Amino acid sequence: MIINHPLLGPRDSEEFVYLGSTDLIDRPTNWEKSAAAEDFYQYQYIRENIAGDIQELWYHEQGDQSWLIVTRNTLTHEIKNVEFAQDFSRAKGRGK
Repeated sequence: MIINHPLLGPRDSEEFVYLGSTDLIDRPTNWEKSAAAEDFYQYQYIRENIAGDIQELWYHEQGDQSWLIVTRNTLTHEIKNVEFAQDFSRAKGRGK
């Protein structure tokens, strides 16, 4: 599978480490509320198994050490979009 890195161009997926769904970006932040344990449990262990387009976190370990968001179809492995995780996170209102 080829991932079209936003800066470096087409790269083999073997240069990357797959982390999982972008749901990991939305980790719970309020540890003081009464449902914090349940929120963290949902965040840590409960995952959807989507058949179709999904946004995933990939780390370019054998390259520039960047984190990328790859939009990929889980049935065909077609990659539809690649963007930096930092830009994705900022667009969601996380980070600085």
